[in-house]
Parts: sequence; C-alpha cells; structure tokens
Amino acid sequence: MALNRLFASLAIGVTPSVISRKTVQVTAVRYASMPKPVKPKPGYGISYRRIVHFPEEYTVKPLEVTNLAGRDPVTGRVVAKGIGGGIKHKYHWISWVRDGPTEGPPQEEKVIQIIECGCRTSHVALVAVGDQLKYILATENMKAGDIIKTSRHLPRIPVRANEGDAYVLGALPLGTIVHCIEKTPGAGGLYIHAAGTQGTILRRQNDRIVVQMPSKRLFSFDERCMAVVGRLSNVDHGDTPIGSPQRNRWLGNRPRSGLWKRKDGRHGRKIRPPKPVKEIQARTNFPLPAVVMKMNP
Repeated sequence: MALNRLFASLAIGVTPSVISRKTVQVTAVRYASMPKPVKPKPGYGISYRRIVHFPEEYTVKPLEVTNLAGRDPVTGRVVAKGIGGGIKHKYHWISWVRDGPTEGPPQEEKVIQIIECGCRTSHVALVAVGDQLKYILATENMKAGDIIKTSRHLPRIPVRANEGDAYVLGALPLGTIVHCIEKTPGAGGLYIHAAGTQGTILRRQNDRIVVQMPSKRLFSFDERCMAVVGRLSNVDHGDTPIGSPQRNRWLGNRPRSGLWKRKDGRHGRKIRPPKPVKEIQARTNFPLPAVVMKMNP
C-alpha cells in the first residue's frame, strides 16, 4: 500500500521528500519477505481446460461449463500454454458405475439415443434402467433400441456376452475385447475411455485377470472388477484431419509460437549426412605371445 501511495504521489506531482524514507524502507522489506507465489504445474489429474459445474445429485441434463483457457482458476496464471479459445460445449455426466445383480439373471437396460459429446472423444449413449435415465460410453456398433445386460455374478463357466454388456472380468472368456475397466470392485470404470480404444483379456492367474491395454502394457485386475464388452465408438477420431487452423481454434488449441521448427530449429531434429559404411568382418586369429618359463619367482 505504501508503494502504491508513493507511485500515486509521483503521478500527481508531489515530491518524494514528503514521504518518509522509513516508510519506503519498511515497505521494501515487507515486500521482500513475502513468499513468492507458487505456479501450479499441469498434470496430477487436474484439468486446466474447463470446469464442470456438477450438481449434488446425478442428472442427465447437460451441465454448464466454464472454459479456463489453460489458466489456474485460483491465481489466473497460465499453466498450460497450448489451450485457448474453443467452442463452449455442454457436459454430459457419465454414470461410471455399471451395477447389476450378484445372483440370478442379469439386469436389462435399453439404449434410447446415441449423442456426440463435445467434451470427450467417444460418443455417449442415453440408457434407460427401470424408471431412471443415465449416460454411458457408447460402443462401436451400439444403436438406439439395443438391449444391453449388466451383472456382477461370477459364474463357474464364462458367459457369452454381447457388445455393450457389462460383466465382471472373471465371467468373460479369454480374448474378449473390453473397455471401462474398474480399478477396484465397485469403484466405477476408470481405464480405457478414449474413442476407438479397446483392451483384450489375455489370461487368468489364480483370481487375477491379465488385460492388454491400448498401450500394449499388461495390467492385472481383480476378477470381480466390472468391464464393458466391445470397442469404444468414434473409431475414426484419430484418423480425421483437422483441415484448417481455424478448426483447430474451434477445438480449443492455441497456435504454436512459430519459433521452433522440427527439422532445423534450435531444439529440432537436424538433417545430417548418413554415417559411412561400417565393414563387419570376422575376427582374425592373432598369435598368442610366447610364454617364457623362469626358475626364479
């Protein structure tokens, strides 16, 4: 505040001698002793692209969204530089928990509508369960009117599941394509959400199920973890070209600075001539040195 008064007095023409030197020194020390603000870093599961305003109870009504443009909502500082602009989209709240009976026949659910969601890559399906509605991730061939099944029963013989059905991993045969796999039983689908991705059940190890992820890594899950059968929808998402810089801005991506070039920039890949040919030859036998025997050590 003292520095602000000093600058204000200079602006209106008051001489600095009016303000005491002690006030300036105390203010300078106070500013120097203040802790420096810590700039947050991207990652750690925090999204700096948008904030979704969730209500207290689950609803299928599209939710309002506040775009952050890569800034921290608390300090307003830029955290992620590549984010900015973009069209505002409504957010469809996905019900990640596919819960069904533990005994008896599976629960049947009907697909009402397939929706394109601007806040995620894969499509969304509106599903009716009894007198309730919920959103789930749509599979590749899912369409309106389909009947999908959900069950937490762990049978002795693997079941024959159709696309969109949700069963525990231990109930599915080897080689089944799955997505939306739970980390722990009852926690809700956590793995494999992106458009066109899938996992494959490879083998069983006692009460564990080994699944090959889209990254080709092998994860071992509990056999009671739920998984949805089939490949996720919007398969052509990764192969669709953006086409123009303006469409890239519609998607919420800011342009690059233009200073960095891939092939000849400061940190880019340099084009160098290939190395000379290296001759690979068989190892020649070289004579061993003569061994001289002596009587004294």
